[in-house]
Amino acid sequence: MLMNRIPEIYHFTDDGIIPNSRHPVLVFRQVFNLDPDLGADWLEGHFAENGWTNAFRWRVYDYHHYHSNTHEVLGVYAGNASLQLGGEHGQQLQVGIGDVVILPAGTGHKSVSHSKDFAIVGAYPDGKEPDLIRLEDERPKDVREKVDTVPLPENDPLSGKSSEGLLNFWK
Repeated sequence: MLMNRIPEIYHFTDDGIIPNSRHPVLVFRQVFNLDPDLGADWLEGHFAENGWTNAFRWRVYDYHHYHSNTHEVLGVYAGNASLQLGGEHGQQLQVGIGDVVILPAGTGHKSVSHSKDFAIVGAYPDGKEPDLIRLEDERPKDVREKVDTVPLPENDPLSGKSSEGLLNFWK
């Protein structure tokens, strides 16, 4: 079902508040074309097959935050949104049904606006429990080093162990 395997690539640097990552954010557009219920099930199942678990169905918080201890994948199964990636000085990105966003650890993200029906499936490599660091929180000591030591996942959430996806771009 993977319809589009060439990602958009976005790089964000440490802004002194949000560490971001040396690895780029990857956005795969129109990965699937399913109605919302089937899309959510497909995303959750496909992520789990590739070792990205601890899944949730919801939306993206409307405040800047990041996870210093794990990477995250977000698959849009309903509606659309404008996401701010990389912190206040980052970039706004429009996402819609079928889009998949892979965020390396430390990448700031928030929902700026969204349709009433906007919903995602999110998951983490090996089911890691994410920490939640908000923009208004004091920057944790040594967070840059912590983000830099988060191991690369064994599998891409979409293509598994193939050379496509993050395993090709996060070397």
